[in-house]
Amino acid sequence: MTHRQVLEALSGLILGMFVSMLASTVVSTSLPVIIHDLDGDQAAFTWVITATLLTTAISTPIWGKLADLTNRKVLYQLSIVIFVLATAAAGFSQDPGMLIAFRAVQGIGAGGLAALSQVLMADIISPRERGRYMGLFGAVMALATVGGPLLGGLITDAWGWRWNFFVALPVAVAALIIVQKTLHISPIARRKVSIDYLGIVLLSIAAGLLLIWISLAGDSFEWWSTETILMVGGAIVATALFIIVELRSKEPLVPLSLFRNRTFTLSVIASIATGIAMFGASVFLSQYMQLARGASPTEAGLMTIPMIAGLLVASMGVGALITRYGHWKPYLIVGALSLIAGSYLLSTIHYDTNFVLVSVYMFLLGAGVGMTMQNLVLVVQNTAKPTEIGVASSGVAFFRSLGGTVGVSIMGAALASAVTGLFTDRKDALATAIMSLGDKAQHWMEVLQSGTLPRVSEMPEVLRVVVEDIYAQGIAQSFLIAVPFAVISLIAIVFLPNKPLTRMTTSQRLEAGEADLATVSVPQGMQTLVETSDDETDAAASATRSAKPEDESR
Repeated sequence: MTHRQVLEALSGLILGMFVSMLASTVVSTSLPVIIHDLDGDQAAFTWVITATLLTTAISTPIWGKLADLTNRKVLYQLSIVIFVLATAAAGFSQDPGMLIAFRAVQGIGAGGLAALSQVLMADIISPRERGRYMGLFGAVMALATVGGPLLGGLITDAWGWRWNFFVALPVAVAALIIVQKTLHISPIARRKVSIDYLGIVLLSIAAGLLLIWISLAGDSFEWWSTETILMVGGAIVATALFIIVELRSKEPLVPLSLFRNRTFTLSVIASIATGIAMFGASVFLSQYMQLARGASPTEAGLMTIPMIAGLLVASMGVGALITRYGHWKPYLIVGALSLIAGSYLLSTIHYDTNFVLVSVYMFLLGAGVGMTMQNLVLVVQNTAKPTEIGVASSGVAFFRSLGGTVGVSIMGAALASAVTGLFTDRKDALATAIMSLGDKAQHWMEVLQSGTLPRVSEMPEVLRVVVEDIYAQGIAQSFLIAVPFAVISLIAIVFLPNKPLTRMTTSQRLEAGEADLATVSVPQGMQTLVETSDDETDAAASATRSAKPEDESR
């Protein structure tokens, strides 16, 4: 494909990803307001996030498996439809439970967009050339991540938060039309499809029980209790049964043979930390800006720009460097170090920390995510079998989403517990501040005792300072949880095999493999085509194609 053809094909993928990210980020800054208006508490806030992440994680390997079995373009369009319709329905929510339910459906579509965009990209661009185009994805991610919160804040302040859920509809219609017109890929060879339904159920049970336990333990019941034994025990049993089913299944949801590939296994471990940093930062930085610094939704969107700038610069710059020089490992190591530094430094913030310092911390975290997130998928696709490119790509995305989901749940539970303890420890200071308010003292006492997330920007100054300090300390403790995972990510990346990037697309690799199986006339020594290294495969494929008769076409 020419450069122009690639750009035309990518335009549909990029717009689909933009729809997905816009629908998510446009709500991020207004979520504290939404939860307040729906009378939700910190647990509801966390579950609005984790419901989407949970279904995204569960559905990602399902979409990836389907991508290896059926039409990928149709699957991508279907995921856009599911995502946007669920997002629009969430705009009519009347209580936190209804919002959480629609967000869960939204996650099913998001899983398809996350998995299929990477698979389709591998169909049309080789790993070596993908860096230059990764910059476009990085730019779109940055635009949606910066523009979404800003747009969401403006919409919330002007027309109300419900309109945030409807803004993606016209963009989604445009995305569907462009994908239909510009994205043309080779059809998948038809074969009998066997869906691993039992594996889907067991994976859902294992992940669901684990996340429910993390969210509720220490609040609704004690950490060491009968409920803990039942939930954790059930998750362990479901996981064990899932492994057994996958080993016996004809078409496993997550082929366990993938873990024999050292690159895949280490990339999965590294992706977990990236997911925690990415999702945790997007959730809790918004809370920090509004609950610890008294910012409005619009101001909170503006204040997170440094993190997005770091992501944009790192994603585009590193992508271009990888394409130009072919080296990827040094950038991943630097990205992991940046993740560690950003996570640790954000765990030291207070409500009155100089915002320039906070901006530097956010930039480091964003740069770490930008250098690692997409490139870990790239490394896996470079070594995966072309017939397993869907499950391999979605496998990394699955564990990244699962890591992010578990991370957000743990960070949310830690935040809720810390805030509850801090409110108890600071009760004298709170009582003094409330008593100084005179006639309004009773109103603000009821607000704090209601358990719902407060609107800090509307509080009187004397009370706001105390509440901001409490939430700042709680959120800082939450970021500290991400640090050990970032260290584990660095260790995994250091031990990744430094394999050169191939210049062949998935379609070309499939063609090369088919040619070998068909034992076409090739030079002596080329019969071991499939087993050769990536560089040898490139040369072998070229030799194979040149050895065919000129009038032969596929």
